[in-house]
Amino acid sequence: TPEKQSKASKKIDRVKVNVQDWLEELNDQDSFTETMRKIMVDLESTGNAYMEVGRTVRGNIGYLGHIPSTTMRVRRLKDGYVQIVANAVVYFRNFGATNANPITGDEQPNEIIHFKKYSPLNSYYGVANIVSAATSVVGDQQADQYNLEYFENKAVPRYIITVKGAKLSPAAEQKLFRFFQTQLKGQHHRTLLVPLPPDEAGNKVEFKMEPVENKVQDSSFDSYRANNRANILLAHGVPLSKLGIAEGSGVAAAVSQDRTFRDNVTRPLQRYLEKMLSKVVGEVSELVELKFNEPSIVDESVMSQIHERYLVNNVVKPNEVRAELGKPAIEGLDTEKQEREERMANMKADSQQASRDARDRERDANNSDGPATATGRNPKGSGAKELK
Repeated sequence: TPEKQSKASKKIDRVKVNVQDWLEELNDQDSFTETMRKIMVDLESTGNAYMEVGRTVRGNIGYLGHIPSTTMRVRRLKDGYVQIVANAVVYFRNFGATNANPITGDEQPNEIIHFKKYSPLNSYYGVANIVSAATSVVGDQQADQYNLEYFENKAVPRYIITVKGAKLSPAAEQKLFRFFQTQLKGQHHRTLLVPLPPDEAGNKVEFKMEPVENKVQDSSFDSYRANNRANILLAHGVPLSKLGIAEGSGVAAAVSQDRTFRDNVTRPLQRYLEKMLSKVVGEVSELVELKFNEPSIVDESVMSQIHERYLVNNVVKPNEVRAELGKPAIEGLDTEKQEREERMANMKADSQQASRDARDRERDANNSDGPATATGRNPKGSGAKELK
């Protein structure tokens, strides 16, 4: 019945609010959103993330927090985790486990929920997506460093040195050879000083420096860095439009890329996080599930028009729209809309009926069947009408 549905809806709304408040109270320093943000930074950076779960003396969850992934180790037997910070070692159980502490004397260790990017190369840890584009990251750093050193060295390009009419000493030759053999690697735009002998009679010493590259040296490797950027984005499945760069693509193409990114990247990741966190929410209530808001590819103005069309055509009810917007239901809102639509329909029907009645009366008045008079118009084609 509508009354039972209304009561159930109110109960679910109360549970939602209570669970949301409970999640926010589990950490005094960070909100639940901030905790999840830290977890996502670790997950994308290292392929692993760890959520710490602490319990009260009664066994209820009383704390949720983030632990830096760089300090965590998975035990070989997969019976827990170990955090190592300097000389301190802390043991954690798997979430929901009750096994004894095999390392420290803590009889009630906290628990860990391990998030990881799956990789077939390792059964203990995940692997970050950026690993597949590691060479692009290093190459981009080297190109950036090259440009920086270019300006630090007065923007002097590289040269080939030629000497004519003189013979270098063994020490000078060795120095020149050693410079080009070893000292140029990793050190761009170096300057070399080679002592030359004086001119002799009939023999003039010539010294030349010829540039290897005479092209524009300002901001080198632009195309290379653009390819590196594309490789890094490809490793994460992120479209270029997310960086605010169009590069010739139209609005329709950008929207299509955003939709693909949402369906193939963010939505599966959200489902994975929701499944892992359902273990936590399930200990409090089985009536609700944790769901993350999906990224929208349309703005609020377009979404409001979509909701309006659905409401006008009775596709959804007002409280369903409020639920989609993350707002609690309002009692009687759905029935109020239905009653208002019924009143409007009845008023419209009455107005149409009144209009039809008025037209019928006007038609009857114009088409009277009374007796013909002398002044009446003759039938068409009958000629003059005699009066009696």
